[in-house]
Amino acid sequence: MQEIRNILVVEDELDLAELLRYNLNVSGHKAEVVHSGPAAIEAVAAKKPDLIILDIMLPEMDGIEVATKLKRNGETAGIPIIMLTAKSADEDQVRGLDAGADDYVTKPFSIKVLLARVDAVLRRAMKEAGASSIVELGPVRIDLDRHEASCSGESVKLTLTEFRLLAALMQAPGRVLSRRGLISNAIGPGITVTERTIDVHVAAIRKKLGDMGSMIQTVRGVGYRINEPEA
Repeated sequence: MQEIRNILVVEDELDLAELLRYNLNVSGHKAEVVHSGPAAIEAVAAKKPDLIILDIMLPEMDGIEVATKLKRNGETAGIPIIMLTAKSADEDQVRGLDAGADDYVTKPFSIKVLLARVDAVLRRAMKEAGASSIVELGPVRIDLDRHEASCSGESVKLTLTEFRLLAALMQAPGRVLSRRGLISNAIGPGITVTERTIDVHVAAIRKKLGDMGSMIQTVRGVGYRINEPEA
């Protein structure tokens, strides 16, 4: 029997919000709906949901600001977020993902596809919750629960996407991960992000790791891998 998950829908289009609430409930989830950014923050504070479906264009406080506030709060940082928006340009998607989105669905969309995305994100969150939260390789250490990274004991400030890319590499040491595979592992399946975007994020991670940035190796024509630093 499927476990019932509490889902918060943050959408100011009343008809769409009700459509989402109805279909989520029919599919076995328990959905609550709010219509503004501040209302979303209040709802999460009152009862932490298992997942948030968050529109970007909201009154009073947009979805980017809502996601940023939630991801900066240690008590709510682990709640997965699916961004729901009419904006489809790469820059908008990267901005949403960097703010903390686990997936990104553009309007118009298929309810069946959205429900499949919801289930996929929930499965990924459950898998991550069951794994050890600490991953270490050489002097680099990440805490998956706290979304924190350090190198040689010094804190490394990473964006959410950078953190997920580093985590994906560190959880597969020595293995070559393709750019498309990194997009899927770190950002989510079905997301339209250019492979060049991954290269830019990896370059930023290397810079922030300083001398240890060389642990991340480029495999020409394929992608990246991370190895223990050479003695």
